[in-house]
Amino acid sequence: MDRFDAMRLFTRIVELGNFSKAADDLKLPAATATHAIRQLEARLGVRLLHRTTRKVTPTSDGQAYYGRCLRILADVEETEAGFGHSGVAPKGRLRIDLPTLGRVFVLPRLHEFFSRYPDIELEIGLGDRHVDLVAEGVDCVLRVGELRDSSMVGRRVATLPQVTCASAAYLARHSMPATLDELRGHQAVNWYSSSSARMLPFEFMVEGTLRSLSLPGKVSVSEGEAYAACCVGDMGLAQLPRYRVHALLQSGRLCEVLPQHPPPPLPVTVLYPHQRQLSPRVRVFADWVAEVMATAHAVQPPIC
Repeated sequence: MDRFDAMRLFTRIVELGNFSKAADDLKLPAATATHAIRQLEARLGVRLLHRTTRKVTPTSDGQAYYGRCLRILADVEETEAGFGHSGVAPKGRLRIDLPTLGRVFVLPRLHEFFSRYPDIELEIGLGDRHVDLVAEGVDCVLRVGELRDSSMVGRRVATLPQVTCASAAYLARHSMPATLDELRGHQAVNWYSSSSARMLPFEFMVEGTLRSLSLPGKVSVSEGEAYAACCVGDMGLAQLPRYRVHALLQSGRLCEVLPQHPPPPLPVTVLYPHQRQLSPRVRVFADWVAEVMATAHAVQPPIC
């Protein structure tokens, strides 16, 4: 195993916290992985990893070496990609994580990405949970909402208009509010952050000023599909991206509430660790997602 392959193996062990998982990930025998790390530690003259029966973690020297390895591997990949005119295109595996809107806008157009970059393989996770990119070995994620993780590099690719809405059946029982003051007495489907467990307030734009209101509710969720389903199920008011409820608004199952005071739009961002920003695979994927999201509002998909 050459030095670059040993570096790749070492970084995956650190990211996955396990020799066997890293070996499987790189399609290596476990014994080969173990032997390669022993040789690497012997060549460097330092111990890089703490090994226990449950987890593998880097030593202080290992953590420093991990950072250097990431930069070196990114530089190598960047250098090779710079000769794309000679036929070298980005290739290899890219781990990404997509929120709910990925199923709508990104997945149906993946064939376009692979037609451009046939040598890239995508490993895709789906969901609205908070992903620890470094610990889970994820190269980049698409995130909706304001970012709170300053250790990552973010590239905004779109903003999603939002709408306050409720089911027609719910409004028939509780009446349609005409002003913010008339929201008193209404129920809400509340959203809480899965990472902080904080309940997020409803937000409205009033003459260019953001107003936040907390509304009572019998159900709180932290996942997009469940949030929309509870609104459709007559549980109260919700604030959702308009694309998700476009068809339901057209059919009359949901009704827009207080359209004169819309929620602020949601930013959509491609997010990746600093050490991944030079990776050609990450760059071309981020560029492509930006193209996809730039046309996301041209056609409203039939959601729900």
